[in-house]
Amino acid sequence: MSHHPPNPPVIHSFASPEVLTSSLASFVVKAQKEAIDKKGRFTIALSGGSLPKQLSGLIGNHAVKWDMWQVFYADERVVPLDHPDSNHNLCTAELFSKVPIPTANIRTIDPTLLSDIEELSDAYEQELIREFAQKDAARFPVFDLILLGVGPDGHTASLFPGHELLAEEDRWVAYIEDSPKPPPKRITLTYPVINHALKVVFVAVGEGKAEILSEVLDSPEKGLPASRVKPVHPGQLFWFVDEKAAAKLRVPSQDFRL
Repeated sequence: MSHHPPNPPVIHSFASPEVLTSSLASFVVKAQKEAIDKKGRFTIALSGGSLPKQLSGLIGNHAVKWDMWQVFYADERVVPLDHPDSNHNLCTAELFSKVPIPTANIRTIDPTLLSDIEELSDAYEQELIREFAQKDAARFPVFDLILLGVGPDGHTASLFPGHELLAEEDRWVAYIEDSPKPPPKRITLTYPVINHALKVVFVAVGEGKAEILSEVLDSPEKGLPASRVKPVHPGQLFWFVDEKAAAKLRVPSQDFRL
């Protein structure tokens, strides 16, 4: 077992959302290259919200080896895949429809199981087990990269403040039927999965995020869901934020260098 404490988060603040977008693309490409060099595939989990739009720097980028990507969703709404609330629908519209990624490399929820959330959640966990368990034989999957957003209440993925799911320590995928934000039914990766990733990146843009960023990063003792993302050694946590989102932060940010 590793006895290293988690590395402190690295905060990269950018002059504008546009500069953030291009730097984030460089970061993703570098993570992809390291993963493919090491094991011939790149495992990534994405959330929805404003995140897919912030990945637009990957479109038309010739360094992206889309056929090597294995994409999962950090959380997903229990709705049909073409529904406006679907993270898959959003990621497809903003990113995947514009790049040559094989459809089979994008792991969606099984739309035939929408009426049975427990079975749907188990089936999605089986997708992860198929991708990770045989290859890595670890207690939890080790994603190369997980990309997350943060809500104004401090939630991330579908892990909400004060919810019992925050204490889940065994399952890889869990479901929630009482999300404080609609739609109420969702599935989500759990903390053990998020915190075993090699790299986790939060992306936050705009003055609407300034207050919660300060709470999450300056007062982690409050235990907001986003503050509980602490990848275990050797995993690393990064924040990609623009100056407006970083306006109230006391913790120092760093210049971004690849």
